[in-house]
Amino acid sequence: MRTFLVITDETEEARSALRYAARRAVQVDGAVHILALVRQQNFNAFGTVQATIEQEARDRAEMLAHGVAGNLLVESGIMPTISVKTGDGDRIVSEYLEHHPEVAALVLGAAKARGAPGPLVTHFAAHAGELPCPVYIVPSEYDERDSDHEA
Repeated sequence: MRTFLVITDETEEARSALRYAARRAVQVDGAVHILALVRQQNFNAFGTVQATIEQEARDRAEMLAHGVAGNLLVESGIMPTISVKTGDGDRIVSEYLEHHPEVAALVLGAAKARGAPGPLVTHFAAHAGELPCPVYIVPSEYDERDSDHEA
């Protein structure tokens, strides 16, 4: 089964990437895997405070991913698989792709802001030739229902 890996957060570009991946998965009778990233905290606090802060960040990411998954199920009929990982996004996504050969494409949303399209898009676009699957980069406000072509 072809699986589309989508990296999600609370941005519009992540929602666009998820919609695109869902439509592609429906077209090819595939699946969607949502990977929510929790950034490693850049400060050191007392052990229990640090652990609480990291757990709260992980809980927020899980709630976001489950909310997005529910919306995806309603819109497309696909119930995605969800993973939440803590650490460096580039490394986590690369390791995930290395260990999951079923991933047919990495689907990333590009930020609308001028300049860089976002750290993951910048990194994986530069390393696309080294990946085991294609990288789809979806503009933040893209909706293929409004375009002349299919996803």
